Amino acid sequence: MKYFIFILALMHTTVFAQENVYPAKSTHQKIIITNGTIHVGNGQVIDNGTIEIQNGKITRVEAHVTVSQGDAKIINADGKHVYPGLILPVTDLGLREISGGVRGTNDYRELGDNNASIRAIVAYNTDSKIINTLKANGILLAGVTPQGGTISGSSSIVQLDAWNWEDAAYKLDNAIHLNMPSFISRPTRFQLMMGIRPQTNPTRDALDKIDEIKSFFRQAKAYLADRSNKETNLKFEAVKGLFNKTQKLFVHGNQVKQMLIAVDFVKEFGFDVVIVGGSESWQIADLLKQNNIAVILGDEHSLPTTEDDDVDQPYKTPAMLHKAGVLFALNDEHGESRYRNLPFNAGTAAAYGLGKEEALKAITLNSAKILGIDDRTGSIEVGKDANIVVSEGDILDMRSSKIEHALIQGREVSLDNKQKQLYERYKYKYELQ
Repeated sequence: MKYFIFILALMHTTVFAQENVYPAKSTHQKIIITNGTIHVGNGQVIDNGTIEIQNGKITRVEAHVTVSQGDAKIINADGKHVYPGLILPVTDLGLREISGGVRGTNDYRELGDNNASIRAIVAYNTDSKIINTLKANGILLAGVTPQGGTISGSSSIVQLDAWNWEDAAYKLDNAIHLNMPSFISRPTRFQLMMGIRPQTNPTRDALDKIDEIKSFFRQAKAYLADRSNKETNLKFEAVKGLFNKTQKLFVHGNQVKQMLIAVDFVKEFGFDVVIVGGSESWQIADLLKQNNIAVILGDEHSLPTTEDDDVDQPYKTPAMLHKAGVLFALNDEHGESRYRNLPFNAGTAAAYGLGKEEALKAITLNSAKILGIDDRTGSIEVGKDANIVVSEGDILDMRSSKIEHALIQGREVSLDNKQKQLYERYKYKYELQ
């Protein structure tokens, strides 16, 4: 009898804490968001604006419109702010659940040095508990990216309300990811204490690795130009999009020397290159602009790269890139907060010279342009997908940001998540209701 009571109690606890968040169903009903302050995403702000949505698309965006309900669903955004859905451009979301977790729980890294044929999308887990916490912070799209080796494979864009990876896919295999070798050898704390000096030459090793990478791309170019190939090379086939411009090469690196090599890739192969990380990109902003290289900055809330940098250099870098005319986006790579601080990273950049609407662009329209999906999303404009969030306050300010509604392709999605349920659970336990 005691065991039976214990099982019942366990079942009660499990049900109470269970996260039951289902993807929203498509609807043909017209949706109207009215009376809100619309931040279009391209720098424009519309006061007392109205958005009409039909079949998942934005059909009308105007100011001071009198709305008659008819058979439409009305979302009254009076006193609230309306934004495009935020975009997390490079992430291991859905591939790694716990930062620093045991290997068996992770599927974000592949063994081997050249994994060009690896596709992150097929490992994407739509049941990740992190996904719903991001939606509650206004993040509706993400670039799911593999890691490991020198060439990690291809990333894909997903929308964050789906049953499986096929449903989630927003744009498949949009980029190939290259981890640029480091030109600097940073000794560990133990090596510093013991006075141990590195036994290798990091510059020579990096240049040797770069020669290998260039050789791979030269062979791929020759293979793809030869139509008489009798055997299929999966790695060469995987990078075909780099040569026909349907894919971009995302080069991961923070050092100026690494970014100069990325410029060399543009000149030799004609690739569309994006720098990921780019903490020192402000030093060569004009060169990046000349070569049409975009930048996805890493974690905004971080220490400077070198001890000679200003302590607030990571906060100022977005404004410096904007001033130089470089197309850039902001990202959140922080493993412990699990990417939910993306809008607040933009808020920091806004406070350090970028301005609010430009900061918003850096996590919406600019991200969409870099990822190649700006024809579908990134701003609240007629003809684009209705990826929209309604916030009680300023979405860039953690003190006032409170997402009340979120729509993905015109479907109003649930904002419930595991953390909200635990919050309510312990309010109930301690009678704080």
